[in-house]
Amino acid sequence: MKIQVKYYNDLSRDELYAILKARVDVFVVEQNCAYPEIDDKDIHAWHVMLMDGDTLVAYLRVLEAGVSFEHVSIGRVLSLKRHSGHGRIVLKEGIRIAFETLKAEEVWIEAQSYARTFYANEGFRQVSDEFLEDGIPHVQMVLEKETYQGGIE
Repeated sequence: MKIQVKYYNDLSRDELYAILKARVDVFVVEQNCAYPEIDDKDIHAWHVMLMDGDTLVAYLRVLEAGVSFEHVSIGRVLSLKRHSGHGRIVLKEGIRIAFETLKAEEVWIEAQSYARTFYANEGFRQVSDEFLEDGIPHVQMVLEKETYQGGIE
């Protein structure tokens, strides 16, 4: 397994295709949710890919401040093999990118409600009531750099 981190302009066509296919497979098809997956935010993102050889197994994107939130944010977190630990690997790398590369003081996410514990285990705290986004319950969560215990200096 190998982590790859690339800004949008550095992605190959094959990498971008694999990312978009995985996101559509998970967030549109699997979750039966018709919404515009290709949302113009990818061009302002660092793309974190966990690869098994040439195969994408987990992914997320780190968005610059002002793209989705006033602050740096993480989104589109997915693992193609659930309960494998792959999601945790990309989440930790996404947090590292947010704090080290983008110099964020805090990182925001809109988490699907069922995944709250996944993010809370990494130090995110819920900062909103539950709300529906595209028919799926979500909550906003934030992780402050000063309280993060995951090894970012």
